Formats: sequence, C-alpha cells, structure tokens
Amino acid sequence: QAQLVESGGGSVQAGGSLRLSCLYTTGRWYMAWFRQTPGEGREGVAAFTGRGVTVYADSVKGRFTISRDDTANTLYLQMNNLKPEDTAMYYCAAGDPEHYMGYLKSSTYRNWGQGTQVTVSS
Repeated sequence: QAQLVESGGGSVQAGGSLRLSCLYTTGRWYMAWFRQTPGEGREGVAAFTGRGVTVYADSVKGRFTISRDDTANTLYLQMNNLKPEDTAMYYCAAGDPEHYMGYLKSSTYRNWGQGTQVTVSS
C-alpha cells in the first residue's frame, strides 16, 4: 500500500504561487491532487491518467500544473495566480484501475496523504 506525505502548503496573497510536493513510497497507475474545505467533500483538482495524460478541474485550468518525478518518488502541484477560493486542505492520492470511477473522483483513490493547508488572502 502506498504511503503519501504532502508538503509545501502555506499562506500567500492572491496572485501568488505555491508548489506542493507529495513523496510516495510506491507509485500507482493514477496519481492526483484533491482539495477540501470544511463541510465540503473532496474536490478533484488535477490527475495523471494511466497513460501519462493530465486532467484538470475547470476551476484551475491554466493556473495549476501537475507533474511527477518517479525517480524521486514525488508528485508535484505548481499553483500560480492563486485566488482566495483556492483556500483548502490539499491532499495527494494514489489509485489503480480496478477502482476507477473517474480521474477526479475521490472514490477512484484508495491511498491518501495527511494533507497540507493552503490559505490565499485577498
């Protein structure tokens, strides 16, 4: 079972940038970033499909970039032009095809990190 550890969260002003990192013990077919605010479900932000193609939520297209370095066992999320509505706890997730329900659906993923907080002020 993959273990995932996120880092890189923090507080920034609107328009700023952050890069999140997720160190994993074992890579999985699907790797993704989700976010969650209090009282809400987890929202898929960006994901790698099994063929290396990336998918993004409409709300972050053009601003966020997901990447992975399997030699370093690390998944990244570069976040540019941050907005106050991006404020959330961000989670790294890993999954396999047998649980596939959609690349940005939380039910696809069985392994989760502990999360890292991102706060964007206006």
